[in-house]
Amino acid sequence: MKLLLNNKRLLFLIVGAGLLVLFLLYLFIGGKDHQEAAMDHSQHQMGGKHAMHAVTLSPAARALAEVQVSSVERKEVRGEVRLFGKVDYDETLVSYITSWFPGRIEKMYLNYTGISVNKGDHMADIYSPKLISGQEELLQSLQALASFTKQDQSSSFVHKNAQANVEASRAKLRLWGIPEERIKSIESSKKVDDVMTIIAPMSGVVIQKHISEGHYVKEGSHIFTIADLSELWVKLDAYESDLVWLRYGQDVEFTTDALPGRTFTGVISFIDPFLSEKTRTASVRVNITNEEKLLKPGMFLKGLVRPLVTSEGGVSTKGFAGKWIAPMHPQIVKDGPGSCDICGMPLVKAEELGYVETEEGMPLVIPHTAPLLTGKRAIVYVQLPEDSSSFMAKKVVLGARLGDYYIVKRGLEEGEVVVVNGNFKIDSASQILAKPSMMKPEGGGKPKTGHQHH
Repeated sequence: MKLLLNNKRLLFLIVGAGLLVLFLLYLFIGGKDHQEAAMDHSQHQMGGKHAMHAVTLSPAARALAEVQVSSVERKEVRGEVRLFGKVDYDETLVSYITSWFPGRIEKMYLNYTGISVNKGDHMADIYSPKLISGQEELLQSLQALASFTKQDQSSSFVHKNAQANVEASRAKLRLWGIPEERIKSIESSKKVDDVMTIIAPMSGVVIQKHISEGHYVKEGSHIFTIADLSELWVKLDAYESDLVWLRYGQDVEFTTDALPGRTFTGVISFIDPFLSEKTRTASVRVNITNEEKLLKPGMFLKGLVRPLVTSEGGVSTKGFAGKWIAPMHPQIVKDGPGSCDICGMPLVKAEELGYVETEEGMPLVIPHTAPLLTGKRAIVYVQLPEDSSSFMAKKVVLGARLGDYYIVKRGLEEGEVVVVNGNFKIDSASQILAKPSMMKPEGGGKPKTGHQHH
């Protein structure tokens, strides 16, 4: 019983394959007589070489195959590089509040992490015997200088030495972080402060509180860590295949599921020169403004870069050719050499950061549905200019795919017409006729006409 079923299945497969071949012959050849007449007409118009390699379709066959064509053209195309990452603090805007001298924390004005602080706010009071001795030393130096001026004529060397002691005492207090106004207050009041108030050097948010009231600290001990959240970093992971499209200074668009409907923009400020061996990705850092304080460190983001591609396959950014850019602050762009307005570092040419030296032409592109890809080669079917009903296979060398287009490196010329729909059906007919096709670009073999005699 099983043997009978298997035989029936085999018979059905053979019959189905035969019917498919006959259908393709009818569809693309239109019968032996019609094909021979079409080939004779094609030879008369195009010459023997093209006719031997081309497939000719009748108007009815072309309509049934739903053949559509498009011109090979030069066009401005942009790629799409999608990246994923999360928000982080801008490390250049993180300040560590440390103790300038050993002592004991008498009072904490900021008692928990996450609290906002403005520049000039009181942060903590610290008691330090070393600080008290420094103030006393200043007052004693001032008293010695004043007593010297009341004496009669004396050595100018002693007078200069007394003045030097006063300046040294003032300098010591400055090095301990005591502001100039406080030093003048000590000198005018002639009183020593028992505690020193630590003042916030910048506005931001306390992201870490290292100690509590009553703790003793050493010189250099961390007390608070403050971060300015008006500017943030976005750290993205880029696969090695995407790095060729990324450049310093490129604009990046961001979205996050936490804020649907909102789009943020930033600028690439750093591309890691090394790949992670575990993830095979490189870290890409983007500077982003956060004036509304909507973005928060740790938030996940999706990034999108749209590189503009040149005719040679390079990356260009309109307006960057011939410009000078700050290597640490990509938002600083100038027409000529100079220094960064933020950090003072010398500007560098945009070409040194990977941008094209001149505004190159647009790349030669074809729709992404035009090529037939085998893994070893790419084939497109070109409509012959002498006869719009005839199509011939051509091997092409493709560049990257950018959206709905492939860049053409070799094999096609601008203005040629390629098949963008129905190319698989044309390729099937080419294989039946032993003409150049996707699997056999050189052609060969005997055509399967359906009328061979054995």
